[in-house]
Amino acid sequence: TKKIGAIPATLVNDFTRDGFVCPITVISEKDAKDYRRQLEEAEAVFGLRDEFRRGLRRYPNLLLPFVDEITRRREITNIIAELLGPNLLVLDVPFFIKEPRTKTFVSWHQDLHYWGLETEEEVTAWLALSPATIASGCMRFLSGSHYQRANHHDTFDTDNLLTRGQELLVDIDERNATEAELSIGQMSIHHGRVFHASHPNNTDERRIGIAIRYIPTHARQIPGSDMAAMLVRGEDRHGNFRLCQRPSGVMKEKDIQFWSDVAGARNKVMMDR
Repeated sequence: TKKIGAIPATLVNDFTRDGFVCPITVISEKDAKDYRRQLEEAEAVFGLRDEFRRGLRRYPNLLLPFVDEITRRREITNIIAELLGPNLLVLDVPFFIKEPRTKTFVSWHQDLHYWGLETEEEVTAWLALSPATIASGCMRFLSGSHYQRANHHDTFDTDNLLTRGQELLVDIDERNATEAELSIGQMSIHHGRVFHASHPNNTDERRIGIAIRYIPTHARQIPGSDMAAMLVRGEDRHGNFRLCQRPSGVMKEKDIQFWSDVAGARNKVMMDR
């Protein structure tokens, strides 16, 4: 078993070549299960609230303290800092949850196509809070594809977990895809331009992952954007994003008001691209 939080010796070379690295063990199974417990306790109490359901897919770190805690864990940020430097913002932290035996999937796409950033410097850490296997619909990557810029079209498929059902207008040879299987507490990291997708969950267990979108503090937004980000490591001397405030508790009303404003600004950028 690899040491928790150990930085892979070939991290930078592998990430530069492939656009992704996996698996990397970053938290213990015990901690991962505790985070899942906190998620499911919140689901039991707030699951019927629209703000909660939408909040799981947009800035849950503003509503759930344990999500904010995950984004700051040194075992994760130490690895991201090797690629982006010591001063880190989190742009968003969406959950990607596939219920057992459901049709939900993620189409082949590139993240940065829609995000309203001027920079290509972005790394997503995808953390498994349950096993992510081929059967349960783990992430799939196309090695080296982060050097391409491809056109997309919107499908708005209701089974697609992406905001617009966005899909690459490129023929993908599925035989070349890498299946990024993860155990509980492991993560993959990927570049915002790498082609990636995932199949439905064909198992009897939930597949729960959380995608932490890291950018360096010197990253800039496209003109006219008003997005916010959370400073999670180092300092921000640039002021290119509104800085988020940490949640005061689980689904507190004052936090929900702030979340609504921040999420609305990001949704506008995502839908206008």
